[in-house]
Amino acid sequence: MWGNNLGKGQQTQQKPSNIDTLIGQQTEMQGDLSFSGILHIDGTIKGNVSAAPDNAAILTLSESGTIEGQVQAPSMILNGTVVGDVHSSDRVELTARARITGNIYYNLIEMAMGAEVNGQLIHRAETQKSVLALDHEPRRDKTRK
Repeated sequence: MWGNNLGKGQQTQQKPSNIDTLIGQQTEMQGDLSFSGILHIDGTIKGNVSAAPDNAAILTLSESGTIEGQVQAPSMILNGTVVGDVHSSDRVELTARARITGNIYYNLIEMAMGAEVNGQLIHRAETQKSVLALDHEPRRDKTRK
């Protein structure tokens, strides 16, 4: 997965150095998980996964990893299964074995041939524009007649 034995025409991927938290392949966790730094998941998480606010966190999900819940992190490399929406303020990389069932909200996205998304790809700038437009609409004061 990290580009050590690449065939012709394959791109190299940088392996995040210094993993702060590792969820092992035989581990199944139920409940929401908040993290900072680099989180690598080989096991299963049944709950939402989110990076701590104002953090340069990275999430990596291996081929054997599964997340059943929403995912929120600035940067992520997904090679496993996610059943839920994915929110990234910076970069999402979907490798060839990524299987996402849910919408992906992104700023930058890289998608390898073979990755599967069953949902919408929504660019962050468009989402922010629609939210700003809603905030600037005149509001009706229900107390006035």
